[in-house]
Amino acid sequence: MPPRLDCCLIRHADSPTALFISLDAARWILDVGDGALLDIRGLSATYGSAAESAKRVHAVYDVDLRVGEGTSIGIAGESACGKSTLGLALMRMLDGIAETEGEVRFAGQSVLEMTPSEFDSEFRWRRISMIFQGAMNSLDPVFTIRDQFNEILARHGFEGDYGTAVAGAVESVGLYEDILARYPHELSGGMKQRVVIAMALLLGPRFVIADEPTTALDVLIQAQIISLLKSLKRESGMSFMLITHDLALLSEVADVVGIMYGGQIVEFGSLGEVYGSPRHPYTRGLLGAIPTLDGQKPGYIRGSPPALFDEPSQCRFIDRCPLAMEKCKNMPPKFKTATGYVMCWLEDEQDSAR
Repeated sequence: MPPRLDCCLIRHADSPTALFISLDAARWILDVGDGALLDIRGLSATYGSAAESAKRVHAVYDVDLRVGEGTSIGIAGESACGKSTLGLALMRMLDGIAETEGEVRFAGQSVLEMTPSEFDSEFRWRRISMIFQGAMNSLDPVFTIRDQFNEILARHGFEGDYGTAVAGAVESVGLYEDILARYPHELSGGMKQRVVIAMALLLGPRFVIADEPTTALDVLIQAQIISLLKSLKRESGMSFMLITHDLALLSEVADVVGIMYGGQIVEFGSLGEVYGSPRHPYTRGLLGAIPTLDGQKPGYIRGSPPALFDEPSQCRFIDRCPLAMEKCKNMPPKFKTATGYVMCWLEDEQDSAR
């Protein structure tokens, strides 16, 4: 009998690094059943205006995602593809700003059907929290760090000892308590980012949305932040949604990956499947644009992203796709793959050939 393997090695032809993926992650499937921690079905978010002549922006359109307990998901794609809007929609921060449709269930409870007061008291920061992009923009410059931690505890009805809770959160991200008496401008970029992460972890949420947590940080601090996220996941079993355009970063943290383009998740599956055998031409283009150590010239994706003023009626990648065909003028369905799905008519052609 061959020995039992606990991990597998996946190497992409266009990637300079090999990815070691646990077999449990490689076997991860889209349908995690009733045990899903986060279950998103048909989620759409549309920005608009009261003026009839104003155009509506379909920033997120018909997104399906399912994430199991203790699983980290990465959302990747180029700028303005809807990644941050997806995170904000899950946090109910688009209420009154954008029109949100679809179903979002967290641990079996419907998030979008709750009243704002119910979500604030039961879910926001307690079960779901968010690390916002740009730490300095998330911190109030006229209050000390301690004051800002205490405000979170007070607004969410925390009944324990404030000092102990704040000290524990700060220690969990590798900071000393003396930073609590400082103002944001007295901290370095890496320290401010750690403070924002500690705020997101303060009330012990089960799911944390990290929106580009390493943006504008130097390489050394980036590595420290990623190491911190990995240790938090390993030690506390916390689940993360990491939003980024950095595919190398996702390979460090994520178990499953969603590739976003034009407001849609065009490919979704385990890290091993999406990186090892990408099916969507956009995913292949992103991976092909990563510089390699062998000196081979990176590829690029021609053209510009689509405008999101109209609901999609065809593949949104059609104008940039080197493999576009007549069928692509129709909206592709979500073709099921081994661990997820892909929105591309090429999958239908391959199924027909088989």
